[in-house]
This record gives sequence, C-alpha cells and structure tokens, in this order.
Amino acid sequence: MDLTACPIIDHHAHPLLKPEATADPVGFRQWFTESTDPTIHAEHVPNSLFFRTGLRWLAERLDCEPALDAYLAARAAQPYEAWCRRLFSEANISLLLCDYGYTGPLAYTHPEMQRLLPCRVEPILRLEVLAQDLMVRHETFEEMRDEFVATVSRARSEGYVALKSIIAYRSGLAVETVRPQDAAAAFAPLKETARRTGQVRLASKPLGDYLLSLAVEQAAAQDLPLQIHTGFGDRDADLRWANPLHLRPLIEQTDCPLVLLHAGWPYYRELAHLAAIYPNVWLDLSLAIPFATTGIPAMLRDILGMAPLSKVMFATDAFTMPEIFWLAARWGRWGLGRILDEFIAEHFLSPTEAEAAAAAILSGTAQRLYAV
Repeated sequence: MDLTACPIIDHHAHPLLKPEATADPVGFRQWFTESTDPTIHAEHVPNSLFFRTGLRWLAERLDCEPALDAYLAARAAQPYEAWCRRLFSEANISLLLCDYGYTGPLAYTHPEMQRLLPCRVEPILRLEVLAQDLMVRHETFEEMRDEFVATVSRARSEGYVALKSIIAYRSGLAVETVRPQDAAAAFAPLKETARRTGQVRLASKPLGDYLLSLAVEQAAAQDLPLQIHTGFGDRDADLRWANPLHLRPLIEQTDCPLVLLHAGWPYYRELAHLAAIYPNVWLDLSLAIPFATTGIPAMLRDILGMAPLSKVMFATDAFTMPEIFWLAARWGRWGLGRILDEFIAEHFLSPTEAEAAAAAILSGTAQRLYAV
C-alpha cells in the first residue's frame, strides 16, 4: 500500500534545535542513536542501517552524493527554515503534539515551532519537569504539592493536549501507592539539593510515584490523555523496570486514557496484550519506528495480530532536526503498508478495511483521543 497521501498526526515528538546544533558531522550523527557515547557516535552509527539508509534517502532529496560531508554541504546551501518546511510537507505531517520537557538553549520554543513548521503544533506538559521546577521554587512539600495539582488541573484549559511522564527513566514503572507523609519525607533531601545547587532531578521513587498518582487523578477529571514512557530509550533507562506490565496496578486504578509510548520495545507483545484487555490503554509506535528499521514489519505483525486496530497510533518521537521526522514517517509508512499488504493477501483484511486501519493508525485514532 502507498500511504504517502495519508496524513500523519504525530502525537508524540520533541522540539527542533537551531541549525547550528546539527551542522557538522559530529552534531548530525549523534541523533541516529539513543546512545550518548561518542565512540558509538563516531565508529558505529555510520554502520547502522538507520544512518546508512537514511543518509542515502536524504541525499536523494538534495541530489547529492550519499556521503555525510556532501549531504551537509548541500543542506547548508539552502535556508534551514525552507528545508524544515519541505521535509514536514513531504512527510505529510498535519499536526504535531510536542513535549518540550526535553530541551536546551538551542531548542525552538513553542511559538517558534508554530511559526517554523507548515503544520499545527500543540503542547504536551511533562510532569517531572514541572515537579522539578516547583521543588526549586517552593520551600515546603505542601506548597510544592498544591501548586503541582493546581497546575495539572488547569492543563486542558491552558491549551495542553496531553500530559507526559518519564517515570520509567527515574524509578521504573512499578508505581506504588505512597502515603503523603512518605512523599513529604522524600521531598526533604531533594529540597536540600535544590537549595544548594539551584536545580534538582526527580529520581526519588516515593515522591515520583506519589506525584504521578496525583497527576492521574487530575488527568482523569479532564479526560486528558497521559503519555507514559515504556521500553527502550536513553542509556539511563533500565529496561528491567520499563516493561509496561509493571503498570498494571496503575492501569486498573483509573479510567484516565493512558498512552504507553514506544511500543514498549522490546516488550511490544506485552503492551499489545495490555491494549487488548484494558479500555483505557493505547499503544504508541514512536521511537520503535524508526529505530527498529527492517524489524518494523515483524513488530507490527505481532502488535496488530493482538491489539485492536483502533488502539494503535503512529508517532515519531522525533527531535532535534527535521530529517528524523521525515525518516520516521518514511520507515513507518513503509512498514505499515507492507504488513497491511500481507494481511490483504492472506485474507485477514479486505482492501477497504486495510485502508481504514492505515488511516486510523496514522491519524484518526489520535485525532479522536486527543480531541484535536
């Protein structure tokens, strides 16, 4: 199936960086891996399928040699803003839901993203970043907690289309019920760090679990989807505790729409099971697409064989530069089209049903879930 004409709602992504961040080979290569190791960037990324195939595809767009120096020179010869708009238009991304919690001094702000891109851009509120900011600003646990709840309770009215948690990175997905006094005790040493350094990282399990439970209550009250990182990611994600099966108690305690990110890779079978049995669980494909590359069809075959077609959503989890968005869209459409072709050939779906499934996965389900 040729899915290029089917628009994408990219319901989970991050802001682009200013062009100087990716203008040289070192800055460009590092975003083709989740590793932060410079040896991986220099010696092994150039030997990955994601990088090699991606560079060849991108070089075709600029009619240059598929060598990194040649590509970067051709890319630099045109206005960066025009290049961003071209790649997003070719990727046929109609709407971008953006988590600004992963940012830095070179990141475009939300208004800048809205001006830069040819599609709508709507914000996602990252919970851990909010909590960290409040821990720096407030002296007591009660003040921090109350403003956290109040801020999250206003998320929808203030224009946020979803909440996002990275608790998998910090203390794992085995979220437990925590008493307020235990969360307060965990707050104290973090506040001391905030006083001393002016910043803090929320990695305390009691406090993180407690605040997430408060956020789930507020999200449910607003019928606001909560995105939760599951599965692989950066080096500091311990995959043993990023298995989405750990979330079962939390899933069963709420009717809040929970969007479990990244297909839970490599636990995508487990995540497909959760999406199949719980009405409030949705399965996201981002990051696994595009990083799984040639393994994407096999992953999709397992997921779509178990999870309802109405529970699966495409996204990129892309960041930094427009090339990642464009490549994720290409890999995703290729993998989805290939597996739906197989379903048609095997008489599992009719052509009409396959087309409807593609439209739902690429945009329709996200449009309904996020009310966008």
